[in-house]
Formats: sequence, C-alpha cells, structure tokens
Amino acid sequence: MANSKRDLFLKRRLRVRNKLRAVNAGRVRLSVHRSNKNISVQLIDDVNGVTLASASSLEKDLGVVGKNNVEAAAKVGTAIAERAKKAGVEEAYFDRGGFLFHGKVKALADAAREAGLKI
Repeated sequence: MANSKRDLFLKRRLRVRNKLRAVNAGRVRLSVHRSNKNISVQLIDDVNGVTLASASSLEKDLGVVGKNNVEAAAKVGTAIAERAKKAGVEEAYFDRGGFLFHGKVKALADAAREAGLKI
C-alpha cells in the first residue's frame, strides 16, 4: 500500500530527529520549518524545554516578508546566527526535520555557518 506524502514526511522527520538526539545529547537544537510561503527557524534547548532564539521570514525588519526563496532563507540564517550569539549559543545541531537538505534549507544552514554559528 502506498504511503501518502505526509506520512513519508512524518517518518523522515522522526528518523532524523532520533538520530540527531542520539549523537548530540545536551546541545542546543536548530530546528527549521519550511512552508510554501515562509521559512522559520528556532534555537531550542531540549533539556529545559525552552526556545532561546527564533527568526522567520515573517519579520518585517529582515525585509523578506512575503518571499520564500533562497535569498530570504539566507537572511533568516544570518539573523538566527546573530541572535544565537546574543543568547550565548556558539554551537548547535541542525535539525532539518523532514525537509530535504537542499535549496532553501541548505541556504539557511550555510548562511548561519558563515555568520559564525557552528552547526
């Protein structure tokens, strides 16, 4: 029986997150969510269950409202790296969720790395 796209996405998300938890215990998680219209990212401390910093293409000060392309993802990546430094986070592990690591997700990760966040 064929699985739906949503079922495959959820299976992939769980597989990625469980592998990352096994390897990166105690580190902060950089979680990415991509929709058809926007991209957002959060720095999450799973030990305490709090979000330390976040950035999204919905924020007006980034200048990419209403855009969901590689350039918008790069701006969100640099913004999260700057906010991570302010929060005292220098390294995190990259949780892409069920999204494939190419295009916008890759651009966000590369921009965060270039801005000084160790992923």
